[in-house]
Amino acid sequence: MEPMVQSYDVVVVGGGHAGIEAAVAAARLGARVALAIPNPDTIGRMPCNPAIGGPGKSQLVFELHALGGAMGRLADATAIHGRTLNASKGPAVQSLRVQNERDGYAAAARELVEATAGVALVRGEVAEIVVTGGPGAGDGGQRVAGVRLVDGRTLAAPSVVLCTGTFLRGIVWYGRRSREAGRQGEAPARHLSASLLATGHRLMRFKTGTPPRVRSSTVDFDELQRVEPDDPPASFSGTPGPRVTELPTWMTRTTAATHRLILDHLDQSAMYAGVIDGPGPRYCPSIEDKIVRFADKEHHLLFVEPDGVDTSEVYLQGFSSSMPPELQDTMVRTLPGFARAEIQRYAYAVEYDALDPTQLDVTMMSKVLPGLFSAGQINGTSGYEEAAALGLIAGVNAARRAAGLAPVTVRRDQGYLGVLLDDLVRWGIDEPYRMLTSRNEYRLLHRQDNADERMTGLGHAWGLVDDARRDAVRATQARVEAEAARLGRVREAGELAATVLCRPGEGYESVVARFGGPPEPLSPREARRVEVLVRYAAYIERNRRELESRSRFEGWSMEGVAFDRVPSLSAEGRAALERGRPATLGAARRLRGVRDSDVTALLVHLRSRADVPRETAA
Repeated sequence: MEPMVQSYDVVVVGGGHAGIEAAVAAARLGARVALAIPNPDTIGRMPCNPAIGGPGKSQLVFELHALGGAMGRLADATAIHGRTLNASKGPAVQSLRVQNERDGYAAAARELVEATAGVALVRGEVAEIVVTGGPGAGDGGQRVAGVRLVDGRTLAAPSVVLCTGTFLRGIVWYGRRSREAGRQGEAPARHLSASLLATGHRLMRFKTGTPPRVRSSTVDFDELQRVEPDDPPASFSGTPGPRVTELPTWMTRTTAATHRLILDHLDQSAMYAGVIDGPGPRYCPSIEDKIVRFADKEHHLLFVEPDGVDTSEVYLQGFSSSMPPELQDTMVRTLPGFARAEIQRYAYAVEYDALDPTQLDVTMMSKVLPGLFSAGQINGTSGYEEAAALGLIAGVNAARRAAGLAPVTVRRDQGYLGVLLDDLVRWGIDEPYRMLTSRNEYRLLHRQDNADERMTGLGHAWGLVDDARRDAVRATQARVEAEAARLGRVREAGELAATVLCRPGEGYESVVARFGGPPEPLSPREARRVEVLVRYAAYIERNRRELESRSRFEGWSMEGVAFDRVPSLSAEGRAALERGRPATLGAARRLRGVRDSDVTALLVHLRSRADVPRETAA
């Protein structure tokens, strides 16, 4: 009997945050999509903290929503607590963070996937990437033709998107004890790593972890510091969920007893015992790592957050650990408010394979195997938000490739998503990548409050945003710009910004009263935009001029440049260019090892070429 073959335009492997965005985006662009996953009940599961947003991450979610993605709407619809972080600081770093109903988010995500026309759920584990062509093929090499499942079925497609999370040869660690698993209670992907290696891809080994979940009835909340949600609630989509203000969160801290206990038992930590090979995320360290690295700190703040409205668990954010369960019980009981605590689910570390992202281009397609895309933790990122953002880009380009259309992407000078893409592909990584506001040199221009203005046009051009929403964004932008101009931002930007900055905390209404008469009828979000534009006008203008200065290099294509024939390149610069193969002069300028003199040499060389293409695809 012949093995079963089912044909699609795009196959998405995995149903986490990257897989959801990839599958839904590709289907909305007209592709017939197979979402392959061993258990559809795990779609949208949040194995770590059930929260969306935070510094650097909220900016990604706002951009994702503006492009037509799903995460912002899902987060708002299932929110139980929302708070703007860094509210006392400048708008470049202010970041919304929403705590979610864990089970509700997963249910809403699966409902979205199942309701999206063109998406078929296929239950099964992928064992192998199917490849066609080869050295003698007409197009000059091999390319993707689909995937083969463990049971022998083939899902044929010209585009495949791998969104495998932490499942590639996953191993879960509790102290020195381990078992094969992609995350707690779920089997790993045992075969796909071998197929990636066979097709010429390089793999890295990373690790991440999650804190314990504690039975809420055993926590003395009166001993904890209460953290109230914002009122009125903020949202990613402009439509807050119905329960945003219902639940508070709390704070506690580690104690001298916590630190002493952990330091006395470091040899029982999977990470410090040397049984884990892969590095973990530096900016999301385990509690063991915090105490060792920051030995001068007397305590570390921990956030106590509910896993949902209808669950009996709270989550200890900041207490990730790979200690054995019996020690975790004692560790938790050293915390204020947790003397009687009972752990329902123990913390663990998970070790897994990831692709070297320098083998990808900024469309998330493999440079080694055309038609193979990837997104999320398989690319070395570390969070839900990074995964979802990459999933959208991969899904859009997978659908476009299947339809014979040119690829698209987001540039570094356009937003955080462009920074994410550029950092991964250009620099590569030696640890799980986490988005931070400090990574974005244009962060004052790429604020969360103006993501619609920056990204909705792209989403409309790609086919993910309809005319009505695009027109609504344009109308909002026009009202904001008109009101800012009315207050004198355009005519007296520097003087007005300096005057307003002398009065920190002054809101839009007060600014209007001093500079422009009665306020226009704006929504709260629009009023906030005007306030930012007025208050920070001089700084925004300075950042814009700097961006324009750097962006002039982006129009110079590097296609067809033989670096060994460019006069005056340094040896280090030439080696960096050969490794990175940048698409534009701007990308070349950002490569580690490329000097300003190398950029000048390249510019002279490009100007000497009569046929040099000056424009590159968006």
